[in-house]
Amino acid sequence: MMTRPMAQIDDRSQDQLTVALTGQPNVGKSTIFNMLTGLNQRVGNWPGKTIEKKVGIYRLNGRSVRIVDLPGTYSLTANSIEERIARDYIIQERPDVVAAIVNAANLEHNLYLVAELLCLPVPVVLGLNMMDIAEQLGLRIEPHVLEAALGLPVVPLVASRNQGVRELMAAVEKLTHDSNAFRPSRPVIREDHRVVLAELRSLLVGQVPDPYPEEWVALKLLEGDEEITQMMQERMPPERWEHVHGILMQHEDAILDIAGGRYDWIGRMVRAALTHPSAGSITLTDRLDRFATHPWFGLVLLLGVFGLIFWLTFTISTPIQAWLNDVIVTGVAKGTQEALQNVPQWLVSLLVDGVIAGAGTVLTFLPVLVVFFFLLGLLEDVGYLARAAYVMDRFMHPMGLHGKSCLALCIGFGCNVPAVLAGRMVETERGRLLTILLAPLVPCAGRLMVLAFLAPIFFGSNAALVSLGLVTLNLLVLVAMGLLLNRLAFGGVRMAYIMELPLYHIPNLRTIALFVWHRSKVFLSTAGSIILIMSVFVWVSVSFPGPGIEYSLLARVGRLLEPIAALLGLDWRMMVALLSSFLAKENTIATLGVLFRVGQGGISLEQSLAGSLTPAAALAFLAVQMLFIPCAATVAVMHQEMRSWRWTLFSVVLLLVISFGIGVAIYQGVTLLNR
Repeated sequence: MMTRPMAQIDDRSQDQLTVALTGQPNVGKSTIFNMLTGLNQRVGNWPGKTIEKKVGIYRLNGRSVRIVDLPGTYSLTANSIEERIARDYIIQERPDVVAAIVNAANLEHNLYLVAELLCLPVPVVLGLNMMDIAEQLGLRIEPHVLEAALGLPVVPLVASRNQGVRELMAAVEKLTHDSNAFRPSRPVIREDHRVVLAELRSLLVGQVPDPYPEEWVALKLLEGDEEITQMMQERMPPERWEHVHGILMQHEDAILDIAGGRYDWIGRMVRAALTHPSAGSITLTDRLDRFATHPWFGLVLLLGVFGLIFWLTFTISTPIQAWLNDVIVTGVAKGTQEALQNVPQWLVSLLVDGVIAGAGTVLTFLPVLVVFFFLLGLLEDVGYLARAAYVMDRFMHPMGLHGKSCLALCIGFGCNVPAVLAGRMVETERGRLLTILLAPLVPCAGRLMVLAFLAPIFFGSNAALVSLGLVTLNLLVLVAMGLLLNRLAFGGVRMAYIMELPLYHIPNLRTIALFVWHRSKVFLSTAGSIILIMSVFVWVSVSFPGPGIEYSLLARVGRLLEPIAALLGLDWRMMVALLSSFLAKENTIATLGVLFRVGQGGISLEQSLAGSLTPAAALAFLAVQMLFIPCAATVAVMHQEMRSWRWTLFSVVLLLVISFGIGVAIYQGVTLLNR
């Protein structure tokens, strides 16, 4: 394995071999990528997109090989961002070799993508992954027979055990030196439309921009590919385009012959190389899915699995968080105070309460994220995550989302940060964006803790009923906001959720570990810096001009907001408590303790607050607290995932309007009813 600075991984030099990994989702492509590149990889986003881009370096016989992991895609027609990215990279960047990874246990289905790849001007090596699972299902595949039929190298793989991965790269290197190793048998369109395709291609001569192949463009026009159609319409003279358009209108059924030709080709390729088991055999996956994908039993299992995830995440991470805070963060803070006794107090406070506290927030988040990412990676690698998404799919359709969005939102009950990060499970950019915008409305553990502390103070024996009502309010607002955003911002599109459920298999711990490592690293490098900056900003607003928080900039802002506070039946102190929750939701209680001078005269916070608000004002305050903008860490991660300050600020402003709007409505409504 080659050691190289991460910033240099994207550089492409002339003596470097570039290999693009492509394949349908759930074929083990990422496992192969991780096996080849290990820690020597860079994870980012494709330019202008939120789709993940992974690039790594592999050392092969003294030669540097640049591995590009393309998004999983079922075809190369521009129906999704993933499909556009994959095909544009292959056509425009022209990698030296494309390694197409297929699931040997579902060979016929996976070869459809290969049929499209062979229409592009790039050498292809076929990686026949999951051979062990194919054997378990009673499938017998002869790779050498398939290789002879396809006319390209075919390498059997069991990527989860690191079997065949080196042989795959050896075949890649051989292909770059031996052109005779790649003489593919390409699929052809069915006979009914071959003449039409030839006529169309003759009209495109000299009109197709480099580096697009003319025959491929003609094929995509017949398929009705919107992106290619628009490209050619803009480039061709109007009279010639009218001729092309007329042909396309007369032969709208050509797509059936194109797809039919590919399936005929697939049938010929696998006929001699693949032997199916006897009819009627039931696999372990079939038996498990009778329960896991059942409309009701599957839902019970899902609730149990996610309950277990929450329990494990916080049971394991909470003691580690406490140790990090009490030993590391507090120890560093005390050591800094002792070492800087002769330094101005404001500078010590800046370092301790601003910088160290901010860094401590980032550090104490890590155990939660590491445990959560490990459990999420485990579920995905086993194959259960797809079943969970399938079960929840029907509940999310009214909001234009599907099951994977529901899984991300459910995670928010523990913490909104991993909920936003889990939005990456959603394949489409629109669905991912909508999921992230809704995630802060899920009441996290911090908000629930504040609610659990304050509700008994204000409502006594009715606290449980009030708490249940406020949590329900959050969920109702989430659904309403999802419906409105989908209709107003995304055109009311309902997301179709068509996916192939992967087979259950033993997880690969190395793949999961690398998944956890890179996710945690991205959080530290991107969100961590924003959290630190926000922490210092909050310290400045709380500390200056002083003395004490009640004379600070934050208090002045709170007093400026007194007209809004009056509409809620609150004073400036409650507004400051709300604003301070931006750094961490639990800060609400700490700030109230300072502002209500807890401890003076032996008065507790409970006693100070008990008579400070009317029931209507208390209910309004708690409603605003539950719907208020998320903590700084969540905002930082939202910006990291959406890669847009515009959308991030939109979310913050929208939540401010919703929270204060509902708070005012509750206070004024309850007050009016009590008159």
